[in-house]
Amino acid sequence: MKPFMIAFACLASLIGLPVAQAQTDLHSPWDHVLEAYLIESDDGVNRFDYARLRATPADRAALTAYIESLEAYPVSTLPEAERFAFWANLYNAVTVRLIVDEAPENSIRQIRPRPWSIGPWGVNRVEVEGRALSLDDIEHGVMRVEFDAPLVHYAVNCASIGCPNLMARAWRGETLDADLEAGARAYINHPRGVSVTEDGLVVSRIYDWFNEDFGGSDEGVIAHVLRYAEPDLARQIDGETRIDSYVYDWSLNQIESR
Repeated sequence: MKPFMIAFACLASLIGLPVAQAQTDLHSPWDHVLEAYLIESDDGVNRFDYARLRATPADRAALTAYIESLEAYPVSTLPEAERFAFWANLYNAVTVRLIVDEAPENSIRQIRPRPWSIGPWGVNRVEVEGRALSLDDIEHGVMRVEFDAPLVHYAVNCASIGCPNLMARAWRGETLDADLEAGARAYINHPRGVSVTEDGLVVSRIYDWFNEDFGGSDEGVIAHVLRYAEPDLARQIDGETRIDSYVYDWSLNQIESR
């Protein structure tokens, strides 16, 4: 067992908490980063001040220390909801660190570890319980396999305008269901998620890329969307049986430094 794991378990025992409950505090550093650098914009798209974090060495070090604490944590010992929260927070924190370190000007897809890469997702970024993991591994090899696959897409953020929002606080097991519900509703009821135009139903390309997670058909995607659609959007969708087109904005979800 790694030293951090031993120390964490001992601390939990000393203060009378089970490890799963003490794990809640593991994510406090991520809360602080989000509180300091994430802006909930009026247009419904949360943005992150990567430039200001890049210029703040102490907070960059704190973010790295947080990621390292997750790498050292025995995630397999956690209950399901806490495991989901762990992996979602790790994915999002690693993505933020990647943008801060690499400083792409316009899009995460500008980060290409190899000339033929379409983005940075296939390169190992962390090691958890002895397993080297890329962002793809976390999302597709762990989360979509172990958990309710459709809801995974509302928890992980790829630093893009077109993605569901990076939440303004860390994911946690005890509020997971309510937060995922809120995340799904916020995305689906925003035009970058779902809209109805004169030409028909337009949805995020996420529902195309991961069609199998949403029933494997237009009908399945529409049924999923209607679960979270507000009444006005649901009325617009009523009667639609096919998806007309897909959209996605890869622009970086960044804000200008204050």
